[in-house]
Amino acid sequence: MIELGKHAVPVLSAWGVAAVLLAALVVQTLVAGARARRDLDRVERRRG
Repeated sequence: MIELGKHAVPVLSAWGVAAVLLAALVVQTLVAGARARRDLDRVERRRG
């Protein structure tokens, strides 16, 4: 592993925060896509 010295905590914390935010965005996107698909199915069933 790379030796980060006195900067280890801020660097690893920043990477951790970035990973959590990225994971949250992926989950939010998947949930929104499922909701949109469900709404579209509902509208299509109503029309025909």
